[in-house]
Amino acid sequence: MAEAESTVINTDVKQKDPSEALVIAVTTRAIFNLEEEHKLYLEKGKEEYTRHQQANQDKPLPPGTAFAFIQAAQYVNQKILESNPAEKDLFDILVLSNNSPESGMRIINSAKHYGLEISKFCFVSDEDSTQYLKSHRVKLFLSADRTDVCNALRRGVSSALVFQQEVQAPSTPLRVVFDGDAVLFSDETDQVFRDQGLEGAVQYERAMEAVPMGEGPLKAFAMHLGKMRKKFSQEKSPIRTYLVTARSGRDMGIRAIKTLREWGLAIDEAFFMDGAPKGPILAQIQPHIFFDDGLHNIQGAQDVGVPSAWVPSCC
Repeated sequence: MAEAESTVINTDVKQKDPSEALVIAVTTRAIFNLEEEHKLYLEKGKEEYTRHQQANQDKPLPPGTAFAFIQAAQYVNQKILESNPAEKDLFDILVLSNNSPESGMRIINSAKHYGLEISKFCFVSDEDSTQYLKSHRVKLFLSADRTDVCNALRRGVSSALVFQQEVQAPSTPLRVVFDGDAVLFSDETDQVFRDQGLEGAVQYERAMEAVPMGEGPLKAFAMHLGKMRKKFSQEKSPIRTYLVTARSGRDMGIRAIKTLREWGLAIDEAFFMDGAPKGPILAQIQPHIFFDDGLHNIQGAQDVGVPSAWVPSCC
């Protein structure tokens, strides 16, 4: 962890036990819209950026792409504690920032303005801030910086790149959509598809039908999310999860379903798109976040206003 003076504990929020909580770390540019400020930093430098942030520290930043997702996670905590006030398996949100604590006061004030239950604000000066994720037991890291995401993935932390976009805040419950290959599952079949084409991939899946697929970069996060979901009946759950995959249900869906069953990961709904665009079904689901490794799918989701996070398969 960074030195104590680099971490601001939010005393307005009850601190969670990171050994039991589902810890999510978000960068400031993922949770707030800091595009203008980031442009200022790149063009005018750190000192001008710091002066701007200090002069505007009481002006709330507009919400960013991950904002609604964090709000929905907060709603889940509320419902869990209503059911069991002693429950420790909760979402624990921390903000990771390369700001100094002085220039970061605007971040803290913005979170308080919106009533976000951020437990810690970690201000880290190191070039690679992801080295602190494991010490915080982070299960999911969301950043607007590709290098950060790649470094986190190399460290074995479920991570995704958030692109700034206009988001219509969806209603509760928390809705999370996962792609299959190279996100929940490994990219083994994708590699076969690249080398041997569709027919080769279909033949491979048929031959491997009884063998569960390998783990993808977001499996650990999905499994913990699934564990939280099991605390409720399906009808009353504040969490809904979806699989939206380019696989066809007829030729390549069986192994996916068998893998989820083998893992004990229950998914509310699974859509096998057979290569069709994902945007229309995502528009119907209205998730708080959609994880995919294909940039064309991310673009399709953004076109219909769905908050999207890219899981790069090659960094």
